[in-house]
Amino acid sequence: MPVELSALRERVPLLVPLRKDVASIGPAWLPVALVFGAIAAVGYVDHLVLSISLVYLYIFPLGVGAILLRKEVAYGLIPLCILFHDYWSPRIIHPRMRILDNLLALLCFSFVVYVIRRYIERRELLAKMIQQQRDDLLKDVDLAAQVQRMFLPVGKPAIAGLEIAGMMQASKGVGGDYYDYIPIDAHTIQIVIADVSGKGVSAALLMSATAAAMRLEANRDRNMLQQVDRLNTEIAAMSDPERYVTLLVAEIDTHKRIIRYVNCGHNPALLFRAKTGTLTRMNSSCPPIGLSPEEICELASDDLSAGDVLVFYTDGVTEAENRLGEEFGMERLSAVVRDGSSLSAEELTINIFNSAKNFCGDVGFYDDVTIVVVKCRLDGSPGVIA
Repeated sequence: MPVELSALRERVPLLVPLRKDVASIGPAWLPVALVFGAIAAVGYVDHLVLSISLVYLYIFPLGVGAILLRKEVAYGLIPLCILFHDYWSPRIIHPRMRILDNLLALLCFSFVVYVIRRYIERRELLAKMIQQQRDDLLKDVDLAAQVQRMFLPVGKPAIAGLEIAGMMQASKGVGGDYYDYIPIDAHTIQIVIADVSGKGVSAALLMSATAAAMRLEANRDRNMLQQVDRLNTEIAAMSDPERYVTLLVAEIDTHKRIIRYVNCGHNPALLFRAKTGTLTRMNSSCPPIGLSPEEICELASDDLSAGDVLVFYTDGVTEAENRLGEEFGMERLSAVVRDGSSLSAEELTINIFNSAKNFCGDVGFYDDVTIVVVKCRLDGSPGVIA
């Protein structure tokens, strides 16, 4: 029945006297009752007053009708009000004066309704243009998000002895976080995680440039310090001084059981030692890239053992806030890593994300969130990379 009524309304538009945006926000009878009630009230007062004509009072219900009702209905009320006034008003005047009075009222009412309707039509046109631009922008952002996902790792690098999982969630459809794992040979892989200053489309563009440049550098040279140095020069040349990128590049060699890394102003990665149950922070050794082309970075290294867990992340995790303004912080992250050290890399990644998300509650993440977990299975057991 509702479907049939809707179809009937589409075939006979005047069955719905209200404008579309008015009809969608409340009961249809209320605006109609308001307009006709106002006409009846003005007519009653006009009937009581004998000394002067109160025809100008009909401007009020006609103005309200022009705002709430469809154009055809709003203009149709004009002759109705004039006839109502002509019949209901008991004043005795010359017929010619009555005709002149009615014609002047017709012109005045038509002008008022026209001006109001013109304003409403222009406002509706502007609203449609804004909505169309918003839809186009959302499509562009969605396309940009698809392009951005192309820079994230796909496939499963065959590095025996390592189990790797990664994820990224942008806070605004597109974001400035980036991660990658780039196989060097059968037993060596490079882990990259970066965070561009700012959020949204501008950060995503610089992130895309960083990702493309990092891939080129990794394929050109195995020396991480030289990679970072050239990347720093390139990013500084293509971005303004207010834009920079925090970057952590780590190279894991499963034969030598060692991790070498360069941390350029990024959040310290966590290295959980399975034998001792302790956490080591892989701290920054130089400023973010893009700030100064002359910066000098240091290469650090750590030994790895079976069961060790590496956790890379961006500040969207540790700086996630709840309603009280408290941050998730390093202590909570460290506790989640310790408690979940026996989980698989993928399970631990999800566990870290859910822990931060639950901490935020309905506030949600303000910044992009990226997490990469590497679990060392260097005892000869096969590695699974997700």
